[in-house]
Formats: sequence, structure tokens, C-alpha cells
Amino acid sequence: MLEDFRAQANASSFDEDEQKAYEESAVETRRHFLGMSPVQRFVIALMLLFLVCLLGSFFLLVTEKIVLPFI
Repeated sequence: MLEDFRAQANASSFDEDEQKAYEESAVETRRHFLGMSPVQRFVIALMLLFLVCLLGSFFLLVTEKIVLPFI
């Protein structure tokens, strides 16, 4: 009786199918974080960097910490 259970457990492919489905879903979520591809995330990061630099420079001009040379 126990030998039948062991044979049935070894022959079962349910665990393998479940493991494969889990691995495939994990790979898909890694590639598309927040629904974007890596290139799209890179462009967003560059735009954010540009915006921070621009706003920082503007703030320094407004507070007169730096002065433009032609003014």
C-alpha cells in the first residue's frame, strides 16, 4: 500500500507543472516592473534627472546663489 503511494507521488507531474507556471510568471514580472520595459524605465529616469537639474538650477537663480554671466 505504501509502495503504491510512493509510486503515485513519483509519477505525478502536478508539482512540476505548478513549478514551471510559477517560474514563468516570476520571469514576466521581472521584465515588466510597473508595466514598463527596461528601456521605458530608463527614459523616465533620464527625464526625471533632467527635470531635477532644471528645477535645481532655476532655484539657485531665484535665490541668487548663482548669477548668470551676461546679466
